[in-house]
Amino acid sequence: MKDLLLITPPFTQLNTPYPATPYIKGFLNTKGISAFQMDLGIEVILALFSKENLASIFEMAYENDTISTENAERIYCLREEYLKTIEEVIHFLQGHSQTFAKQICTENFLPQASRFEQINDLEWAFGSMGDQDKAKYLATLYLEDLSDFIKECVDENFGFSRYAERLGRSANAFDELYDYLQGELTLIDEVSLEILEQRIQELAPKLICFSVPFPGNLYSAFRCAQYIKENYPHIKTAMGGGFANTELRSVKDKRVFEFFDFISLDDGELPLELLSQHVLGDQEKLELKRTFHLLDDEVTYTNNSPKPDYKQAQVGTPDYSDLWLDSYISVIEIANPMHSLWSDGRWNKLTMAHGCYWGKCTFCDISLDYIKLYEPIAAKILVDRMEELIEQTGEKGFHFVDEAAPPALMRSLALEILKRKLVVTWWTNIRFEKNFTADLCKLLKASGCIAISGGLEVASDRLLALIDKGVTVKQVAQVTRNLTESGIMVHSYLMYGYPTQTIQETVDSLEMVRQMFELGVLQSGFWHQFALTAHSPIGLKPEAFGIVADYQDISFANNDVQFTDSTGIDHDKFSFGLKKSLFNYMHGICFEYPLQEWFDFKIPKTTVPKNLIMDALDEQDAFLLKPNTKIVWLGSEPSVFKKNAKKLRLLFHTKTDAFEVDLGTENGNWLLEKLNDLKPENGKLLTLQNLKEDYEQQYENFELFWYSKPIQVMRENGLLAL
Repeated sequence: MKDLLLITPPFTQLNTPYPATPYIKGFLNTKGISAFQMDLGIEVILALFSKENLASIFEMAYENDTISTENAERIYCLREEYLKTIEEVIHFLQGHSQTFAKQICTENFLPQASRFEQINDLEWAFGSMGDQDKAKYLATLYLEDLSDFIKECVDENFGFSRYAERLGRSANAFDELYDYLQGELTLIDEVSLEILEQRIQELAPKLICFSVPFPGNLYSAFRCAQYIKENYPHIKTAMGGGFANTELRSVKDKRVFEFFDFISLDDGELPLELLSQHVLGDQEKLELKRTFHLLDDEVTYTNNSPKPDYKQAQVGTPDYSDLWLDSYISVIEIANPMHSLWSDGRWNKLTMAHGCYWGKCTFCDISLDYIKLYEPIAAKILVDRMEELIEQTGEKGFHFVDEAAPPALMRSLALEILKRKLVVTWWTNIRFEKNFTADLCKLLKASGCIAISGGLEVASDRLLALIDKGVTVKQVAQVTRNLTESGIMVHSYLMYGYPTQTIQETVDSLEMVRQMFELGVLQSGFWHQFALTAHSPIGLKPEAFGIVADYQDISFANNDVQFTDSTGIDHDKFSFGLKKSLFNYMHGICFEYPLQEWFDFKIPKTTVPKNLIMDALDEQDAFLLKPNTKIVWLGSEPSVFKKNAKKLRLLFHTKTDAFEVDLGTENGNWLLEKLNDLKPENGKLLTLQNLKEDYEQQYENFELFWYSKPIQVMRENGLLAL
């Protein structure tokens, strides 16, 4: 038995658990509250894509006479091939039977429908020996064909990473979702509820909590809560998570509480602790934190606890126990190594800092606590948690899910990883700010950072200033160069349709993005159309940004807001061309195409100079350093040769090569003595001023020595100024 059951409803990711319930379970462990967690999404996917249930899907489509397209007809006719291979394909994508990759890569092994039409040059993407990734890609297309069949013939709401998303997106009123919940169960519903029933029977929980991160999880959460209320009315139900935090801050419809007894907002640790005490203990005592519930048949928001929220150092290490870690499915949707990180591989999720250290972007929900309350975690605690998770899960891959990881904390994290000599792989989201120097990027790479994502948003200095991003296009280009040259892949979030954005600015933004991909400083990207949210600076003061917001009467979800831009431009029409061009750029092709090629309507010629990004990249960082700059040596101990009576030759071996420098004997001996002190594992880092003072106790003119050619060579090979 468990007091609490924590559920992530279908669907989020196939390859790794969404982190909310592990975070909460880790906190509950510190309070001695027993809880069990489940990712209902992956359990439903595995049940659906079994031979038995896939056969039922084909049978259901035939009996209901819903096979109406040529593509669906082809899949149905090949059903025996799908049934023959489905479980082997799933097993392979779970990381088993690696030799099966060679069979998948064999021509004509997997049945193929419309998704395979996008295949172009697989040898270009994966090489002649990249069987594992090539097989994952082909197996992903195979699953997407089946997904298309399910969506067309069995359940129109199905999607691998979302379910019935339309019902949760911009649902200002509860009517449509409520009416849908009165209808018959779908196949997905039936599979979900069968699994839920088994778990309730096993655990007999008193409180079931649903973490709903996205609109695509909302319907399933309500369907599960409905089942619980109908069959286990004594069990209390609660909802929290990203959707509640952003969309349900002003919920008024009493019908919502036919399904959920409680809806909690923002950081869930203290609200859930108090809720547990109420449900499991003194039910007369109603001390709650940021929680909606019914009181005297009225929707009531109770926030009467005087207790402060827990600091990030107090919430414990995420706990991934109970989750089916060996059963997640790694897929590759696009043949792009950076883009694949979101769907390929099992990542332990952690957060470097609560909230956003910048907290100014005008399109962002910076008025909400999860962004505006910035609180970093000490690097030592972070790496302690990394080591605990490695011990717990056996995985050494980490995805830091920050709004924007702060560069100073990233530096401290990297140094702590190097100090402990951990071998880990990690990636995170950043703001492309100037503090990401070439040397900092080299340090991050040395600590195991393989990729970075960040928002370029609209590649226009005028609009970046309106966004209050605090960066320029030139600065973004230079930072992405620093990351790329250090060996870190870069993904950029791109935006179009920002208030007052002109057609010319959209075209010019695409041209700058094209140049960045062609020059190799971006490896991946995604275009998002601007959406007005109620809690952003634009949503709070739309008139200041040249738009008229259409605020509806809100009784349920309140986040996305319809609006009219003063420009009158139909930005929707740019969507296909922007995404098609980017798809090709990510595959390293079509850079020579004129921008007009991507659109079926007339666009103006770009006003961006053809070498704008190249010229920005040619600008070099100033070599002069501040006295408090930290100096770190990442290289090895050199071999020392006496060149002559006055000179030493130091030979340094790198992982892939070697280099040598010649120094005067005195300078060489001083440097040899200092290199050990400059290694990350020595704890306290020396500054440039520390080195200057030490050097000038024996010799003169430290600057002449520091800016000499031998030191410049070492600066290029692991002597970092941070």
